[in-house]
Amino acid sequence: MKIKNLFAMMVAAVALVIGVSSCGSDDDESEAAVATQVVGSYTGNEVVIVDNEESSNDTKTYEFTKTTETSIDMAIPEMGMGGMMTIPALAVQGIVLTKNGNTITGKLATYNGTVKNAKGDEKAYNINDLTVMFSEKTVVVTFSLKYGSMPFVMTTTFTGTKK
Repeated sequence: MKIKNLFAMMVAAVALVIGVSSCGSDDDESEAAVATQVVGSYTGNEVVIVDNEESSNDTKTYEFTKTTETSIDMAIPEMGMGGMMTIPALAVQGIVLTKNGNTITGKLATYNGTVKNAKGDEKAYNINDLTVMFSEKTVVVTFSLKYGSMPFVMTTTFTGTKK
């Protein structure tokens, strides 16, 4: 009888230890939403190529804002020579992000928008083949831009560092 009681107490002790132990993740901090990890201002070099020739190579600041846990909007700064030869700042919305290791990537096949130019006229723009790649505190952005009735496509590459 004493052996049965001893055995029952041992089973109860093991059940208590198992019941109290945690089955959850061992991580003390949950990883921030992927969009939260990349939002902010990135300053760096923007290279614009038109008709296979480098049109500009300037220092610019791109802005990224969170729209959902896994998507961002991007603000492209104005580009051009000033006055009537300037393309105003452009917005690209709804870039969906994915994470693979330490790299966060977003892709967008096409984005169409409108913006007012220096004269106040509404101009259409089309962004194609947009890719954003974040790694550590850097970003690389590539896209093609067709603005208004311009007869050519501008291919843009931006490489920046988070401020």
